Amino acid sequence: MTISSDTPNNASTDRIEKQILLKAPRSRVWRAVSNAEEFGRWFRVDFSGKQFVAGQSIQGNITYPGYEHLVMDVLVERVEPEHHLSFRWHPAAVDVSVDYSPEPTTLVVFELSEVDSGTLLRVVESGFDQIPAARREEAFRMNSGGWEEQLINIEKHVAKG
Repeated sequence: MTISSDTPNNASTDRIEKQILLKAPRSRVWRAVSNAEEFGRWFRVDFSGKQFVAGQSIQGNITYPGYEHLVMDVLVERVEPEHHLSFRWHPAAVDVSVDYSPEPTTLVVFELSEVDSGTLLRVVESGFDQIPAARREEAFRMNSGGWEEQLINIEKHVAKG
């Protein structure tokens, strides 16, 4: 398994870019990314009975140990079957005593490309420079590590079939 970052350590503080080559057909990877319930299984959020629909918000309880008290809330921006899914959210919104709603959101984009040996999944999260300075660096750090973990999760998930 190889996860690569498109941004060197000294690059932009506004965006995180990661990619992984998944040994699965694009249709399988697309289902794992675009089906809300299946997405929730590898991302560790309970989106039971919900769908990703462009222009609509979706919420689910986080199931990752230690974060079960949190709700993931995203606004789906764009859905292009087997190619592109994007949503907006408040990165690293982990303090339940804070109202993050006035803050700008970041944009998360999943892009799928078919390659000879499987599917290249690229994840880009951008907009960190707009996050309040007091939490910008921590949000960037948490999500950078988080995306590495999530790419490992999706790789294991699609390998199961």
